[in-house]
Amino acid sequence: MTTNADLAAWVKSVAEHTQAARIHWCDGSDAENETLVARMLEDGSLLRLNPQTHPNCFLHRSAPNDVARVEHLTFVCTAIQEDAGQNNNWMAPAEAHRVVDDLYAGCMRGRILYVIPYLMGPYGSPYSRAGVEITDSAYVVANMRIMARIGARALAHIEAGNSFVRGLHSVGDLNPNRRYIMHFPEELLIKSIGSGYGGNALLGKKCHALRIASWQARTEGWLAEHMLILGLEDPSGNITYVAAAFPSACGKTNLAMLVPPAALPGWKVWTVGDDIAWLHLGDDGQLWAINPEAGFFGVAPGTSSKTNPNCMGMLGRNAIYTNVALSPDQQPWWEGIDGPQPAGLIDWQGRTYDPKLGPAAHPNSRFTVAANQCPSYSIQANAPEGVPISAIIFGGRRSTVAPLIYQALDWEHGVFAGAAMASETTAAAVGQVGLVRRDPMAMKPFCGYNFADYWSHWLSFGQRSSRLPKIFHVNWFRKDHDGRFLWPGYGDNMRVLKWLVERCQGRIGAVRTPIGYVPRTEDLDVAGLDISRVSLEALLAIDPTIWVREVADIGAYFASFDARLPSALAAQVARIKGELARQLAA
Repeated sequence: MTTNADLAAWVKSVAEHTQAARIHWCDGSDAENETLVARMLEDGSLLRLNPQTHPNCFLHRSAPNDVARVEHLTFVCTAIQEDAGQNNNWMAPAEAHRVVDDLYAGCMRGRILYVIPYLMGPYGSPYSRAGVEITDSAYVVANMRIMARIGARALAHIEAGNSFVRGLHSVGDLNPNRRYIMHFPEELLIKSIGSGYGGNALLGKKCHALRIASWQARTEGWLAEHMLILGLEDPSGNITYVAAAFPSACGKTNLAMLVPPAALPGWKVWTVGDDIAWLHLGDDGQLWAINPEAGFFGVAPGTSSKTNPNCMGMLGRNAIYTNVALSPDQQPWWEGIDGPQPAGLIDWQGRTYDPKLGPAAHPNSRFTVAANQCPSYSIQANAPEGVPISAIIFGGRRSTVAPLIYQALDWEHGVFAGAAMASETTAAAVGQVGLVRRDPMAMKPFCGYNFADYWSHWLSFGQRSSRLPKIFHVNWFRKDHDGRFLWPGYGDNMRVLKWLVERCQGRIGAVRTPIGYVPRTEDLDVAGLDISRVSLEALLAIDPTIWVREVADIGAYFASFDARLPSALAAQVARIKGELARQLAA
């Protein structure tokens, strides 16, 4: 129970409406978790993996129709539709409550109602925010215990008088026609029904930490972003902290846990977070970041000792896997993992693996694991004040347009670079190669309000501080005329980050172009790398003809936001167009 009268009344009301069999207040203890795991092992919702190779690891299989976020069923419900913006599905709050509350009626009959008090962010941090999720899923409780700080200390934070986000979740009957994820930012409220998948059911993650928190952040003067946070330690021991935003399939998790190549001795990477950053201006004008999460909810396929050795180093214990395949000796398996495919696999749906039926592991299969198990986990990850951010990176997958790296000319131009972010889809994702999708700041599915207002909020920081981070854009995916990647990627991305660090320290030059500062070929440390000068020049090249088309496309996208578009972004379009025209005329 709780001493907070509003919280107690809400839990009582939900229990009555959903007709829950009983209420369990989660304390986050080991004993509680052991009881929940035993219950799930008994009912088959968890399978124990090989205790010799994967101690305290479990496999969960979700319903085949419930394997990913459902963006078309995700709504932002604001009183005024324009406040949600064209970047969100909208429903009037009264209508949204009616629709979802009808589905909640009696939905927990015969089930336990779990109350999960949780804290997003380190204990004792002024930047942390609390929430309470009500759910009828023990699987959700077990995952939230890894992903957030749940239980008695979080409840004490709320009972001390701090505000909290309310989240109501039920798996319902898993019918896609009765599945909704509703956000009410003006009420600090989330309502989710019909799904047990993490992104739809772990309400502290995308729902709270991005959609609701982005609204809170604008109101309170900070930023809630879909960004990794890492520390780059140079050979002298200096650590430069960086936040970076990437759309899906652009190497975000791999970058967060990057292992520098042997050719760069003395360089180290420290992982603070792989997915979400909350950024606040300190009294000193410095931008500080915390990772509000306590765990990783990562995509399994493609993860291996080659692509992400640090990630593989933390996955052998205390993890929950969802929708991966199972080897005959009860080990998790997925496409892209190290070693040959074992015979006798059981696929993610519990069937004998047959390639005619699709991949063995679902392409969106996941692992949930505590962040402090990561070999590169930073000792500053739980610092209450956060870490000081010297650089912000935006990135996308572009085969011809964007160079390997460029630095924005100033904060305003950097916001433009983030707002104009785009990535080319792959055939595996949408069945069409090269379709360009705008994904500003990698927040397209997650911004809880109108993008134009969001960009205005970003721009406002330029008036609030003269010590803001430098902003960069990277593109690991440039290709040659034969369609081959020009840059090796993975650990060698450290070579690009080395230039970024040196730019932050004012120790290396660059060439000014209409789109920003670009390194010269000799500025990048490619010692020991088999790459030609021709390839380096191609990686750093800016074709003004291509960029004329790109900027026109950006301008058309911005214009779709009408009068709400910040004039500063339109001015950047005009500036770059003018500089490109003069360059072509020269």
